[in-house]
Amino acid sequence: MNASLPRNMSLDGTVARRRFLQGAVLAGMGGLLGGPAGAATPRSAESAGLRLTQEWDKVFPRSANVGHRKVTFENRYGITLAADLYLPKRRDGMLPAIAVGGPFGAVKEQSSGLYAQTMAERGFVTLAFDASHTGESGGMPRNVASPDINTEDFSAAVDFIGLLPEVDRERIGIIGICGWGGMALNAAAVDKRVKAVVASTMYDMSRVMSKGYDDGMTGEQRMQALEHLGRQRWQDAENGAPAYQPPYNALKGGEARFLVDYADYYMTPRGYHPRAVNSGNAWTVTTPLSFMNMPLLTCIAEISPRPVLFVHGANAHSRYFSETAHAAAAEPKELLIVEGASHVDLYDRMDRIPFDKLAAFFDQHLAQVAGP
Repeated sequence: MNASLPRNMSLDGTVARRRFLQGAVLAGMGGLLGGPAGAATPRSAESAGLRLTQEWDKVFPRSANVGHRKVTFENRYGITLAADLYLPKRRDGMLPAIAVGGPFGAVKEQSSGLYAQTMAERGFVTLAFDASHTGESGGMPRNVASPDINTEDFSAAVDFIGLLPEVDRERIGIIGICGWGGMALNAAAVDKRVKAVVASTMYDMSRVMSKGYDDGMTGEQRMQALEHLGRQRWQDAENGAPAYQPPYNALKGGEARFLVDYADYYMTPRGYHPRAVNSGNAWTVTTPLSFMNMPLLTCIAEISPRPVLFVHGANAHSRYFSETAHAAAAEPKELLIVEGASHVDLYDRMDRIPFDKLAAFFDQHLAQVAGP
């Protein structure tokens, strides 16, 4: 963070830091909290049916130990989701399964696919899916998010994976990465079929959109943002189509360290994917509306008695999301802090993501129950 701070800001200047981060989210993240509309054009599936790429176009290498195929399924709202199904090539009997989503604004060819394939190497049937309205999934308009619909996307993934002949439907877990950590926790609270949940490098998107980073948004700023978004709805209605924010992760210089880290993943060969919102595309301007009034983690304690594992980098700007969510959750729960790791390190750094811990967690809590 130090290299990205303005010269007149000290590292221990809490108020200044909050103001700086507030400006960063308003400008660097493309106006999610009510910034000006930009000219980014979403790249997406056409409204008439899905066109699924069949070649391997992931940002990570294909595993020789895992089978893979593209699949589709519908959520409760009739939106068709596109997903990648990963199955261990060596398997015996019905297996536990894990559905993986995120990060917010990413596609299944990025972090969620890496997590899914790696967990499949460890003996789980896994499913990485594109959220409604994004990637190869259906839904119009394109590149819009919803706390309700995206929570439903996780449950729809559980619907699908629980019907597979290879899967023991009583042994299903979920992993949510970044902004989908909050979605995963919300889904697990309401969907009792989910037996264990991991939130990795999580964001609570409803919190950051309604309160800003470090909860630094003032009441006046919130009212201004809602006023702006309401007027944007009139413009969208007049135009017959939504306006989009400026392109995501297109740096101009002087951004906070965490925004530079995002660009290093989403805008370089390391993680760039043309279908990802975060790879130079954009959300609709009005995407924050429902997040600003519908907190995701209201019922987090209702996940109990099923276990929750929070994983976060010690150096992540977002660490406080996991810490406060962990405090609000009921037992059994665990918070694992990965020393030396940033927020984005847990997207793809194989030496940072604690896959041994994830596998042990799901091995324990998705274990087959012995018969009488």
